[in-house]
Amino acid sequence: MQKLTRIITLSVALTVVSGCSYVGVYKRDIPQGNLVTEEMVSQLQPGMTREQVTYVMGRPLLEAPFDTREWDYVYRLDKAYAGVEQRRVTLTFDNMGRLVNVEQQGDFSSDLPVSTDTGAGPATETADPITGINAPSQRVPTSENATAP
Repeated sequence: MQKLTRIITLSVALTVVSGCSYVGVYKRDIPQGNLVTEEMVSQLQPGMTREQVTYVMGRPLLEAPFDTREWDYVYRLDKAYAGVEQRRVTLTFDNMGRLVNVEQQGDFSSDLPVSTDTGAGPATETADPITGINAPSQRVPTSENATAP
């Protein structure tokens, strides 16, 4: 009986230690879509052409499949240890391709944390392993292109 108790206790302890962790798991913010800021939306004016809107906002994430007069810019940020923040801008154009209406959804007043993560990642063939910056290519002299002293 005592041996069975030890085996059960050891099994439970190994299960808890190996698979179950009371320490939190690392999570990352997950941005998706077109980054839309208040500054970008404030530059939009009725009467702008599609090219001008593309210059300010970039290409839309969604174009209505049955009505090409409507463009949707959607940005969704799934915060690791918080909720989800979503911003949406719907632009409507007239038949001549001029901007008619700008509709906003979401909180544009707060700045979104945009990660410029330049951390370690896979190195390229010409990258410096310390800094991760591509090094200028260097030719290795061979017997064909080497000059005699």
